[in-house]
Amino acid sequence: MNRTLLLILCDFLLLTLLALTDWQKAAPAKPVPPPPPAARPATGAGAATQDDDLVAVMKLSLADERTQRDQVAQQLQSTQSTLSEREKTLADTTTSLDATRQKADTLAQQYSAAAADATVSKERLAQLQRELEQRQAEATRQTQALATLEKAQSEARAKIEDLSVTVRVVEQEKQLLRSAAETLKTQVEAERAERIKVQETTTQLAQGVGQLADNSVALTKEIRENRPININVLFNEFLANRVQTSLVGTRPFLLSDRTDKRDTRTVFVTDGRDTMALLHVSDTPFSLIDPPWNWTAFKAEFRKGETRIAVDRLVFLAIDPRVAVLPVTPVQLAALGVKSYPIALEPFKFTEALIIANGGTGYGEIPFKLDPTNPSYVHMDNRLVRRVFGDFSPSRGDLVLSKTGELLGIMVTSSYCALVNNFMPSQVIRTGADLSARPTGKPLEDLGQRLRKLPGRLQ
Repeated sequence: MNRTLLLILCDFLLLTLLALTDWQKAAPAKPVPPPPPAARPATGAGAATQDDDLVAVMKLSLADERTQRDQVAQQLQSTQSTLSEREKTLADTTTSLDATRQKADTLAQQYSAAAADATVSKERLAQLQRELEQRQAEATRQTQALATLEKAQSEARAKIEDLSVTVRVVEQEKQLLRSAAETLKTQVEAERAERIKVQETTTQLAQGVGQLADNSVALTKEIRENRPININVLFNEFLANRVQTSLVGTRPFLLSDRTDKRDTRTVFVTDGRDTMALLHVSDTPFSLIDPPWNWTAFKAEFRKGETRIAVDRLVFLAIDPRVAVLPVTPVQLAALGVKSYPIALEPFKFTEALIIANGGTGYGEIPFKLDPTNPSYVHMDNRLVRRVFGDFSPSRGDLVLSKTGELLGIMVTSSYCALVNNFMPSQVIRTGADLSARPTGKPLEDLGQRLRKLPGRLQ
């Protein structure tokens, strides 16, 4: 075959190949880097109430949706960036393809010129043929790369469309969640208001029940206060709560000292603040009739079973010079294991009272009358003692209880009872082994003078 004809055929084939090649599909595909994993939001601590838990759950759901939307936006931005890079690479490849085509045209022209020129050497023709093959191979590679880039671009567009759909779905879900949160918030507020109403109703009911209970207690107390107690029950209670008192005094007598001791059984009386053991002056070593001695020593104590409690003072009350009391503290009262009797606030509720002789040797029901000239005393009709248990007749020092179980007073004579309604002191004698610094003569003399000033029937 003629060499010139061969060159012409080769040029024709090369130009046909270059014309039929789609250089836009020759750009090489770049791998798309995976999107960075999004950090999950930290869940909050549990709420203190059910309403707060519900609101916290809704807040967490909104935070998760917001994080998912941010992740989708990041993926969309990353895909758009990758698409831009691929479009840039496609443009560069297209520019390179155009340059290659221009070079191929130039080579074709040169080849035509060389083919037309019979003087072109065989070496130049071979070199041109090799360059033509290289350009053809590079054009093939660029065509494949361009095809790969177009495919990646199509996938990126599809992915962008999917992400756009996902973003719209997330926005719709966000709107639904916001609407649900508002609805639940309204329900929670309504439930809270209903709960407040229920609590107010419960409080009113509780107050009503409390008032009813108070009224019931007051009614029970009033019934108990107005209903007399059986005297046998009262006496049995007296025996359970009485304590032994021991008072020992020492005074000068001729050339030596004389010791007087008194033991008696009594009960404790309280005015709501102080608690005292009630005594008659005859139950003590002292006397308001004999000369007022300066006692040198005085000791007083309570005894109940194996329990012994020392007393620091003896108090003579202002209601009558013969009425004395020994104070006791709440701790000492608890140690003795007895109860105290309240003073009678309404001593004239009943016309009869319970008289207990000599600390419990006998008891009986006795009528009494108010003395208008001396309201601090009541006259006991000892001729009409009824239901007498034990062999006795009323005498000084006997305790008198009301029929409701309160302490009415103490007998100061065989027919008059001093009403004990307060503990206002008149004179105080302290206990101790040496009373020289606190002489007892003057207090006893004052008490004796008060006794002598009383009406004759009360002495």
